[in-house]
Amino acid sequence: MNAPARLPIVQPPHAAFETVKVLWVRHWNEHLFSLAVERPQSFRFRSGEFVMLGMEVEGKPLMRAYSIASPAWAEEVEFLSIKVEDGPLTSRLQSVGEGDELYLGRKPTGTLVTDALRPGKRLFLLSTGTGLAPFLSLVRDPDTYERFEQVIVVHSVRRVSDLAFREELTASFAEDPLVGEQAAEQLHYLATCTREPFENQGRIQALIENGKMFADPIKGPPQFDPAEDRIMLCGSTAMINDFAKHFESIGFEEGSNARPADFVIERAFVG
Repeated sequence: MNAPARLPIVQPPHAAFETVKVLWVRHWNEHLFSLAVERPQSFRFRSGEFVMLGMEVEGKPLMRAYSIASPAWAEEVEFLSIKVEDGPLTSRLQSVGEGDELYLGRKPTGTLVTDALRPGKRLFLLSTGTGLAPFLSLVRDPDTYERFEQVIVVHSVRRVSDLAFREELTASFAEDPLVGEQAAEQLHYLATCTREPFENQGRIQALIENGKMFADPIKGPPQFDPAEDRIMLCGSTAMINDFAKHFESIGFEEGSNARPADFVIERAFVG
């Protein structure tokens, strides 16, 4: 006999949050999953921002900050999350399915936006793990390709199966109706694994040291150049702190929404 279908998860109305339905869920492996929810008509955000997402637990909203993985023009709001077995929210979130309800915050924000950077030629998007999420938003936004001649996505993970959206990024989102043509010319994807055999192995620093970060078909100087390179960092605290110090030591200035500069990090997820 088939197990009876469970009832959909329903959230009681809440004054501070939108109630949205889950449209789809994609499990990449036992550690990682993506989901998308419907986009409220009034929900506006810039590609690269984050927002609060969650559900009611024991009579109270349990919310966490998640970077939005879909671009600003999309009709759905997409997220990329790790699975934490005993995590207060992710232990529940990883079990949701199509039609279940979640809470969505009404005020997206963040510094991983092109508005926080000065004009430049190359945009390096350096990420570890689920830090890829805001960059999935940015590389599917036509505005990113209008602002920069080259967009280089760098993604470091432990396992090959953790390389979410690897096929889409490798193909430069060729099927995307809005950016497919631009991405084919301007988007470059560099993936590396730290714990399994792969074409690139080691941390992001290894790609810099062996020259792959700047190798053909990427054009320009074989090192980071404050005059024409702009950088975004998202991922582990250690990676962000190490690279932020390094970039400042070679002449890069950290930017913000109020004061655009050469590189930005997502402070909401640091420390």
